Amino acid sequence: MLEELKKPKIVVVVGPTASGKTGMAVELAKRFNGEVVSADSRQVYRGMDIGTAKVTTEEMQGIPHHLLDVASPTEVYTASDFARDAKIVINDIISRGRLPIVAGGTFFYIDTLLGKVTVPEVPPDQVLRATLEEKSAADLLSILESLDPDRAASIEPENQRRLVRAIEIATYLGKVPPQSPSDCPYDVLTIGLLINIETHGEIVKQRIIERLNTGMADEVRTLLESGVTHERLESFGLEYRYLSRYLRGLLDYDSMVEELSVKTRQFAKRQMTWLKRDKTIQWFLKDDPEIFDVMKRFLTN
Repeated sequence: MLEELKKPKIVVVVGPTASGKTGMAVELAKRFNGEVVSADSRQVYRGMDIGTAKVTTEEMQGIPHHLLDVASPTEVYTASDFARDAKIVINDIISRGRLPIVAGGTFFYIDTLLGKVTVPEVPPDQVLRATLEEKSAADLLSILESLDPDRAASIEPENQRRLVRAIEIATYLGKVPPQSPSDCPYDVLTIGLLINIETHGEIVKQRIIERLNTGMADEVRTLLESGVTHERLESFGLEYRYLSRYLRGLLDYDSMVEELSVKTRQFAKRQMTWLKRDKTIQWFLKDDPEIFDVMKRFLTN
């Protein structure tokens, strides 16, 4: 009877941008009979590969990856959509006797999946949106901080579309959505990957340059040709926002690279601040062999 009551085990890999989450998820899957479930709010979209650092077939090393390329970039794929689809995928992986390994940088997606936050069904408020759309990202962030400090700490501060939606939800509810960690349907081990703050900035900049050299600007041009607007690109995060501005002539190439590097480093710091609030995360450097010992203990417990 006790065995029947046990929750199925899953592993979650988190960390700031460019911390090695993708490689760690693949390595854990290879060692522990796993499959990877991507938790990335941009990698769900087709045609957004280079800008999102989407895992390549070669990098997968034969490990199945799920929830990549499941939506059109002209559509909106929400945290609720992710939680629904991820549960279906996870149940399938478990039914085949394999270990689900959820990895990605969209922590709001992960928190929604694990029941740490509840995403309410809030209808759009066109009057409120019209008022908010006239405001700057900084003003929107300030409004959100007064309504929902926790969501403000996790949101990308220049993503006006998400800021407007978060304000809309907080205004509609009149309070922060309730926390419900006890509702998690899984037995979870969360591994956090630390970064070396002294070298991370250079790693981020080199990664941006590599992606530009492998065609990130051409990828954005293709998205534009397929009907994705510059306004939509602005909502897709830093890489697409700054490529959009470069292609519109608002920034020259060198300024784009420099500003994107600075903003990405700042975003990584915000990510760490958000993650450090979760005391269930076990933190390691990505090359620490203790990770695998912790995994073994978790899976045999």
